[in-house]
Amino acid sequence: MDEATALFAERGYARTALEDVAAASQVTRGAVYHHFASKQALFEAVLERMEQVVMTEIAEQATSSDPWEAAVQALEAFLDKCCDPLYGRLVWLEGPAALGWGRWRTCEEKYAYPLVEAMIMALVQAGYVADKALHSLIKFSFWMLGGAGLALAEAPEADRRRIRDEWSYLILKAISGFQVRPAVPRDRQGRADL
Repeated sequence: MDEATALFAERGYARTALEDVAAASQVTRGAVYHHFASKQALFEAVLERMEQVVMTEIAEQATSSDPWEAAVQALEAFLDKCCDPLYGRLVWLEGPAALGWGRWRTCEEKYAYPLVEAMIMALVQAGYVADKALHSLIKFSFWMLGGAGLALAEAPEADRRRIRDEWSYLILKAISGFQVRPAVPRDRQGRADL
């Protein structure tokens, strides 16, 4: 899996053969086929493993007990991860090409959607966001984050930080527009800044 991840990220899905993965793993092609029925199945396993790890990392970085601040922490962690060339290329560029739109979307909905849904539901339960058009708000937020991921994956390295900060600003502005009560500003130690 590690060798396949590196090769798919370096060469892309189309230019990586199972023979390349077998050679890098120092196993036979038959050994690779023993575990994966096809190159697409191997890529899907790589993508799923990556998404599971990344979504866990993002959830772990949302440490605030305040749901609004936790959502901001998760957003910032997600955008930082999208700046990682490995994650960006595999998830946002190679994923749809390798799996096709439908299978790629199913994978994203399996791993990323539940985290977005949990964050939005926590905002609703805390009274930050109204319980109105909730299903659509979750989908809106999910696809807005997907737009940020794609924009960062496509961005030249030199522009990535600026674009990341622009998406952070835009997403926070958009979500803030749904607030029914404002978040309490906090200082660097997490204390309410009254």
